[in-house]
Amino acid sequence: MAFLQLGDGELHYQLEGPEDAPVLVLSNSLGTNLDMWDTQMPTFIKYFRVLRYDTRGHGRSLVTPGPYTIRQLGLDVLTLLDGLAIRQAHFCGLSMGGLIGQWLGIHANDRLHKLVLCNTAAKIGGPEMWNPRIETVQRGGVAAMVALRDASIARWFTPDFSAANPDTVKRITDMLAVTSPEGYAASCAAVRDADFREHLNLISAPTLVISGIHDAVTPPVGGRFLNEHIAQSLIEEVHAAHLSNVEAGDVFTSHVREFLLS
Repeated sequence: MAFLQLGDGELHYQLEGPEDAPVLVLSNSLGTNLDMWDTQMPTFIKYFRVLRYDTRGHGRSLVTPGPYTIRQLGLDVLTLLDGLAIRQAHFCGLSMGGLIGQWLGIHANDRLHKLVLCNTAAKIGGPEMWNPRIETVQRGGVAAMVALRDASIARWFTPDFSAANPDTVKRITDMLAVTSPEGYAASCAAVRDADFREHLNLISAPTLVISGIHDAVTPPVGGRFLNEHIAQSLIEEVHAAHLSNVEAGDVFTSHVREFLLS
């Protein structure tokens, strides 16, 4: 277990894989933690020095007063890279992690080799979607997070996958139940306020977009928009709902590996 001291707390991370391999940063989705990438790790550590971290407000990382911004979360990534003396890295983020990836591509492109944006969009919902959730979590605390866990199953996975893989679904959704309510609400605000639709043309890093065909949270149309507006990009659509790296694990891993090694 490793931590980097930020100005206002500690950021939890794990660094694994060959020391001389290219660095690949993995950024978690809203309401999960770095363990959401467990399916990918056996393959990724063969080819990359994999840097996983818990986004601020999640897992074992610092929880600070909100609201957060994607800029703030992106600066945390740059501070982590600086603290570990990593000049450039590949970056792969899912959902909220994909918004962080877009921010990095727009504002810190010189720190990126290649960029992977998964189950995300340049704009994910608006106040009418996020404000009630923020208010529910702020009012209900831990009990609200448990209720969100139960509701998230249908958003994160298709019914067939959930029925066939109950242990996997429970492992992932349990991450949401133990996420800090304060950190979750603050992160919801960051997602609510992010809008990169007018700035995607500034991303020059080679980019892979991955969308889930059955994703109701960030539907494929959002991935296609990214693909159309990022110059050096390609897109893959997989048979999965929102957490495609879990539901379509082997296919997802193969797409990312082949893209980063090409």
